[in-house]
Amino acid sequence: MKINFKILTICICFQMLCSAQSTKIDYVDDTKFPKGRLGTVTENIINTINANDGDKIKKFIENSFNDEFQNFAPMEAHQGYFLNFYSQTGGVSFHSIRTYNPNDEQGIVLILEDKNYNSWQKIRFSFVDETSLLMNSFQFSPAELPKDILKNTISSKELIKEAKKIVDKLSEKNLFSGAILIAKGNDILYQDSRGEASKRFHIKNNLETKFNLGSMNKMFTSVAILRLVEEKSMNLDDLINKYIDETWLPPDITSKVTISHLLSHTSGLGNYFNEKFWNSSRALYRNVDDYKPLVIGSSLAFEPGERFSYSNTGMLLLGAIIQEVTKQDYFEYIENNIYQPAQMMNTDSYEMDQPVENLAIGYSRADTKLGWENNLYKHVIKGGPAGGGFSTVGDLHKFAMALVNEKLVSKKSLNLLWTSHSNQAYGYGFSIKNGAGGKVVGHSGGFPGINSNLDIFLDSGYIVAVMSNYDQGASEIANKISNLIARLSK
Repeated sequence: MKINFKILTICICFQMLCSAQSTKIDYVDDTKFPKGRLGTVTENIINTINANDGDKIKKFIENSFNDEFQNFAPMEAHQGYFLNFYSQTGGVSFHSIRTYNPNDEQGIVLILEDKNYNSWQKIRFSFVDETSLLMNSFQFSPAELPKDILKNTISSKELIKEAKKIVDKLSEKNLFSGAILIAKGNDILYQDSRGEASKRFHIKNNLETKFNLGSMNKMFTSVAILRLVEEKSMNLDDLINKYIDETWLPPDITSKVTISHLLSHTSGLGNYFNEKFWNSSRALYRNVDDYKPLVIGSSLAFEPGERFSYSNTGMLLLGAIIQEVTKQDYFEYIENNIYQPAQMMNTDSYEMDQPVENLAIGYSRADTKLGWENNLYKHVIKGGPAGGGFSTVGDLHKFAMALVNEKLVSKKSLNLLWTSHSNQAYGYGFSIKNGAGGKVVGHSGGFPGINSNLDIFLDSGYIVAVMSNYDQGASEIANKISNLIARLSK
């Protein structure tokens, strides 16, 4: 079946957001397939995923979930969510199951091993009540290593050897096209590039190829805001009506939302990738102010500070605030205060209709004669505060080092950036993961033809940057390497 692109994009972005979050899990030792109610549901879930069939997914959704869950999104979106998960994993097999939280009797976590990457995946779901087989929640995300795997320690040399095997395997299967860098501090331990930047002209990717960042620009925007806070040009608790006028949003919204709310995705604002965006020319959106028509009709989904909800609109507004405070163009400010101090010479929000050298074109698999389609008519022409810029794995390594060495902001600001400000594993523009490998901060980016990830291992000093011009692969490689780092002998 053919899935609507816009719906699938939502699913991919949601999947990427899930990848940025991590939950500490105590795995059960008993890995036998469960019996009774859990066995029935678990078997149905795995069979539905592995069938990779839209009609079977529809039947599963209709028979297994309550009305509230089914009505949360169009059936096409539910189908796209499952089909995208299969596309990323190649199918899954059962490993173990446990209750999600001792205080949540209906919450269940299913641990699976995927076939494409031999990675560990997690499905969290819950039942409507103790007796019903109907579920009311369901979420895919990467899982931490099971304890039985974590016990098998490796050396730093074995880490690099295994990382190369992963890249070789996925490249041979044509599941990865892009570049990778693994470093410990300043020392680059492994870097490589695979695949093609242009399938039309068969131009190979290299270590200087510029790949799209997706949502990773949020890190640059957030660091810039903290620089301005350090300079006392603004305060985190400032209401945004101090900087955002009615050409953006009405006062009844801006008088409730703070800078901190925007940074932490707790503002209640949504995403400007709305119907108006999808149905208009990408050429209309090059500068921050060009997005005003997409934001002006926004409303709050909840009272600011009440909960976490990922918001591209919030990050876009931070770009507008940077312009208002500095009286400079957003892109100029980021260039002078983030890229140049970090010596990131191959990073910018390049315009896609300009002949930028060594820039990768994004590709997604498609049910067409050639089997692929590019994303030139889908993505933005020029990225901005919320995402869409370009960089290289080398520049991301430089950015990470500039951060940990406090060249961009102070240690106090880094603590604010890298501390969760909600009930989710997200700080100010950075995702936060805590697991066997210690504390890891960074961000991922995803869109059709885009999949990139930066992980900064604060405890061990490792830095892993993976960038791809496919819409899958990079995050899975990053997860695999993160699992290998977790197994390093102490």
